[in-house]
Amino acid sequence: MAANTVTPAFPAPAGPAAPPGADAPAEAAPKLGLPLPVLHATVLDWYAANARDLPWRTPDASPWAVMVSEFMLQQTPVKRVLPVWETWMERWPTPADLAAEAPGEAVRMWGRLGYPRRALRLHGAAVAITEKHGGEVPEDHATLLSLPGVGEYTAAAVASFAFGQRHVVLDTNVRRVFARAVTGAEYPAQATTAAERRTATALLPAADRTAATWAVAVMELGALVCTARGPECGDCPLFTSCAWQRAGRPPYEGPARRGQTYEGTDRQVRGKLLAVLREAHDEVPQARLDAVWPDAVQRARALDGLVADGLVEPVEQGVYRLPR
Repeated sequence: MAANTVTPAFPAPAGPAAPPGADAPAEAAPKLGLPLPVLHATVLDWYAANARDLPWRTPDASPWAVMVSEFMLQQTPVKRVLPVWETWMERWPTPADLAAEAPGEAVRMWGRLGYPRRALRLHGAAVAITEKHGGEVPEDHATLLSLPGVGEYTAAAVASFAFGQRHVVLDTNVRRVFARAVTGAEYPAQATTAAERRTATALLPAADRTAATWAVAVMELGALVCTARGPECGDCPLFTSCAWQRAGRPPYEGPARRGQTYEGTDRQVRGKLLAVLREAHDEVPQARLDAVWPDAVQRARALDGLVADGLVEPVEQGVYRLPR
């Protein structure tokens, strides 16, 4: 790939990780009863043996490849992301390649990944990288944060995984591992708290590259073992020291966790309308959009929302297209 290519921090280590004694003080991790070097080595060894072979983790994956994966993986499982990521990177291997296209093409290629505003934001980031940073994904965390669509999580993830830097990377999987293993709760709070950030910072190895690998290792542990439903606790490297296990796996007692419904929602209608526009490769008359959903009021509301979000452009009365 033509973008600035570095060896990413997160491929699984070639062999067992030696306890990183220089990476952290030999103090016990909060409520885990393990010295931090032992905790780090335990999780890193597990990652070395169990990490999935994903294309954005290969040594030749560019920072742009990592950034694209991070946009796509937000609220979307790996198995759905993989084919779209591969097609995307084949067509747009650099930010400049994507920036040269209309934003509607990004929406079209996003397919059915869901939350398609991510496609527009990624296109906006590609334009900014091309125009302001010479086509190279910036290494600096603060500069990454200045890009369209890049928030705290994405900036930390790209800085860590693409450039091997030391940052707290808190996604849903990491938060769940820390909630169970450290605080003894089945699930974390619905929104990230200051206490969670303090915990994650306290557990972060001091050496940059070890911290970057630690970040993805904990994330992988949450994705494969410490899952939201049906965790495979017997396979967890932290089984004997996990605060939740030692407390008898108490059930979650916080506010009701909202499930994501889809059938019959405006999200479903938006998806159906976008599917027609993606497949058309041209302007679409209102009649074709009307055919996808029987409720005229809900259909109009969904279409108005797509227009307001910049995902659809009205060409003239009753005619629509993807943005150009």
